[in-house]
Amino acid sequence: MATQAQVTDFSRDVLGRYVCNTLAEAMSSTDGQAFPGARPFDVVVIGGGSFGAVVAAHMFHVDVSRTHRVLVLEAGPFMLPEHVQNLPMLGLAVPDPTSIAALRRIGKEKVARNEVWGLAWHSPVPFPGLAYCVGGRSLYWGGWAPRPLPEELSPAVWPKAVVDDLQDDQLDKAGEQIGVDQTNDFIFGPLHMALRERLYKAVSRQLVPAAMDLSTLPNHPALRDGPFSLGRLTHLLGIGPESAGEHHVQELADQLKLEAPLAVQASSRPGFFPNNKFSAGPLLVQAARAAWTDSGGIDADKRLMIVPQCHVTRLDTRGGQVIGVQTGQGYVPLPPGGSVVIALGTIESTRLVQDAFGSLPGTGPIGSGLMAHLRSNLTIRIPREALGHIAERELMAAALFLKGHSMAADGRERFFHLQITAAGLGSRGGDSEAELFKKLPDIDLFDRFRSANDTHVVITLRGIGEMDPGNPASRIRLDSELDEYGVPRALVHLSPSEADRRLWDDMDACADAAALAFANGSPFEVLDRGTFRPVPAGQSPSHVVPFGRRRDGLGTTHHEGGTLRLGDDPADSVTNADCRLHGVDNAYAAGPALFPRLGSPNPMLTGVALARRLAEHLTPARRFVATDNHEVLFDGTDMSAWRMTGAGRFQIVDGALQAVPGDGLGLLWCTRPTPTDFSLRLQYRATRPDDNSGVYVRFPDPAGKGYDNPAWVAAHFGFEIQIDDLARPDGADMHRTGAVYGADAQTYTPVAVRPPGEWNDYEIRVRAQDYTVILNGQQVTSFTNTDPGRGLPTTPEAPAYLGLQAHTGRVCFRNVRISVI
Repeated sequence: MATQAQVTDFSRDVLGRYVCNTLAEAMSSTDGQAFPGARPFDVVVIGGGSFGAVVAAHMFHVDVSRTHRVLVLEAGPFMLPEHVQNLPMLGLAVPDPTSIAALRRIGKEKVARNEVWGLAWHSPVPFPGLAYCVGGRSLYWGGWAPRPLPEELSPAVWPKAVVDDLQDDQLDKAGEQIGVDQTNDFIFGPLHMALRERLYKAVSRQLVPAAMDLSTLPNHPALRDGPFSLGRLTHLLGIGPESAGEHHVQELADQLKLEAPLAVQASSRPGFFPNNKFSAGPLLVQAARAAWTDSGGIDADKRLMIVPQCHVTRLDTRGGQVIGVQTGQGYVPLPPGGSVVIALGTIESTRLVQDAFGSLPGTGPIGSGLMAHLRSNLTIRIPREALGHIAERELMAAALFLKGHSMAADGRERFFHLQITAAGLGSRGGDSEAELFKKLPDIDLFDRFRSANDTHVVITLRGIGEMDPGNPASRIRLDSELDEYGVPRALVHLSPSEADRRLWDDMDACADAAALAFANGSPFEVLDRGTFRPVPAGQSPSHVVPFGRRRDGLGTTHHEGGTLRLGDDPADSVTNADCRLHGVDNAYAAGPALFPRLGSPNPMLTGVALARRLAEHLTPARRFVATDNHEVLFDGTDMSAWRMTGAGRFQIVDGALQAVPGDGLGLLWCTRPTPTDFSLRLQYRATRPDDNSGVYVRFPDPAGKGYDNPAWVAAHFGFEIQIDDLARPDGADMHRTGAVYGADAQTYTPVAVRPPGEWNDYEIRVRAQDYTVILNGQQVTSFTNTDPGRGLPTTPEAPAYLGLQAHTGRVCFRNVRISVI
């Protein structure tokens, strides 16, 4: 990256410059004329937001043989490096829902709201839109990430292969990555425990209608590894054994099921910093910097590049193939075998797919089955005394989770849950708003908690319910209006079915009952249009604030999904079990658009699990396995048996060890001693006609001779099998490819070497002091060593080693293996 960070009137853009590239830089890195060995991008990820970032970062990390180049195209800028709640209060709130028509009336339809929020589609339902930036909406989300129940991932709706993978380990690994596999060690204390105990008693006594029986729910993820003891449970619950009372172990395990599943890591392994509230942005930043480190700062060697401010307008297709991606900055071609991953928000991904493949046979019902979540917010304020004696007076927070269900008229079970957040007891300092901002899981509920004080506790019960996955009235189609890029906008219809309305009523009634349990027979207040109104003791909140006044608009949840749904049958699904579009060979999707059923959980956990699964599908492990009775020394992925010394370095590229020369001689040597007599087989490839390298054999430990540059130990005490088609410095055969470098008494027969870019086969046989070199199946050199100080065979007291030279040019080596002869 030659260009320096840009300087504004206020700051230096170090983060953006060190993480991202321009499209011109990305495209020039594929130019083989400018960069020998350069290659095109194998996978183009469209969208660097919540799920595109996960796909790209995970592809980079699991592709240990570095056989893929990944390009991320993000329409917005690089704005924040992590979640807004991990940073000081910036005022970057999610804007209110609106429409293009409303924005157009005030002349702001093309202006980003709150820096990055844009709206690209028409709908009778108002939407906040999308956060056009690296990390996307994951920089803003509340962090609630409950695991879907088995019923919500039923193989009757989801492809069985997907369900098996999710339940086997993908959900567990996603939970570990986003931080919901442990309890919330930043939410604790008397307020939290008092509310948890109150809710547990009410649910256990069946005083909360539609709440699920806690004993029927899966255990908390922290208990998944085996039997649990009283001590383990009390520790996880944050109570002492003496506070467990008369609860049995299972009762305590059921209480733990009420803990909020928040994607927050407040503590970590020793020596590691916690991630705090999860967002996908840091994953992509870390992967981009690791890619830069691996490349040595050379763009052509970067396996992952991010291009912001690069709006994808169309997919260039030929039949059932994507052959390129058109963007606002230029064209990105796909090589043969290349793929695209469409990882925009559900509506924008669907619009792109409809525009590219809407008329292609066999691609399924693109845009049908749109779902979001039904959402309600009940906020009450209760007197502190209703919770019993709480001595602490500092600001406190609580977060609980309650799962519920509803039966539709057709007998289908549907699910919802309550996300319960509370704050109260006044602040010790003068900056209570900043502390609330850090502690509250739902930052979009921030205003509701400003009225908490030392005499009252404010509790919000947010209901989240799943929508009917088969509602024909909810869909996405292309509109007749073109956007500023000349692409048809989407027209979005989203409406509740009768089954949705029934579930919504059950969910709100459940919230009423939970609120009464918290009030504990005391009068309380309920928030109604910005004002708290009194509610007599024992009376439901809905008597003061009806259900309808507590419900959010359908477009406010950011949980749209279902329009590119997974399935085995193209007649009723759009993508197959591998997330690939039916009827298209190389186009894949990521995100909630894939979900055939949302369930009630926030789609982040399942979406991350599917994104990781897709990344692993696109980058299968490619490890070399020998079939000639030789032991593999380098399998294309694992350099643990190799050590670098001297100048330069080696990196893994396409399953090969690629030399990156430095200022002086470099040596990558295998720390496993060679046998006394051996056959060494490998392949090498030059990138330019003037490349110069070699293979060293039978040299001692490079650190044992006291050299300033230990790489010269291999040259002075071992033998080099040369790689130099120009035979420098004098054109003599003893300096040519295949020769034992500099040895006079050798028999050399020229053998044709394959041109740069093609692999050559080497076999080096060493028996006693006889050396034989076979190049591309033909013997090129035989040599008998008479120097008593060089090329000594391995002994227990003095092991000998082999190594690869970094000298001139980016010579590559692969399939390195050895056997005893």
